[in-house]
Amino acid sequence: MKIQVTVKPGAKVQKIIPTNDGLIVYLHARAHDGEANTALVKALADYYGVSKSCIEILKGQKSHQKLVEIVK
Repeated sequence: MKIQVTVKPGAKVQKIIPTNDGLIVYLHARAHDGEANTALVKALADYYGVSKSCIEILKGQKSHQKLVEIVK
């Protein structure tokens, strides 16, 4: 399944909010040296109950807008 994700790095509270378009993910991690991408994969793995290896960022490695694929 492919999902549009908007990432908000550097947030005080880490949370995931479902929207009509996909997800908005607030992360503690900063957007520096891929820290936010790593935290995003971990957060989505916990949210969907899959391993981190089942999640891949297809587009938007250096953007707040990402296309993520989740393989169950």
